[in-house]
Amino acid sequence: MSGESDLHIILKTLKPALNAGEYVFCHTADLHQIPIEDIFCLFREKEAITVILPRAVADRLNLSYSFVSAWITLTVHSSLESVGLTAAFSKALAEKGISCNVVAAFYHDHIFVPVKDASKTMQVLEAVSKSEKKQNSGL
Repeated sequence: MSGESDLHIILKTLKPALNAGEYVFCHTADLHQIPIEDIFCLFREKEAITVILPRAVADRLNLSYSFVSAWITLTVHSSLESVGLTAAFSKALAEKGISCNVVAAFYHDHIFVPVKDASKTMQVLEAVSKSEKKQNSGL
């Protein structure tokens, strides 16, 4: 299943879910020190390997980080080829002064926002979905 590609349907059915815990972005040259089951995401860049971990794991492993985030999953199964989803929610968040870091995975998009902005982000995302439902109720 490739996921939904119609932006109106995606926005109407965002259903954001706030995951428990605090998450951090760390960099490492050596993955051997980090148990694979503790890694939520990893990306190999030219400079280093970036990993997203629970804050408690990073603290236990003495890994440095500067951004402590909340993790929100958009539970709609959006297509990796859909156009406009990231733009729609990032614009709404930017208008409220909320930074976001987005990871697109096969089934869902995941948003990492400052911990202090977690509930405000949930409200913004729910408002985006509600607005889309209202604007396109005839679809």
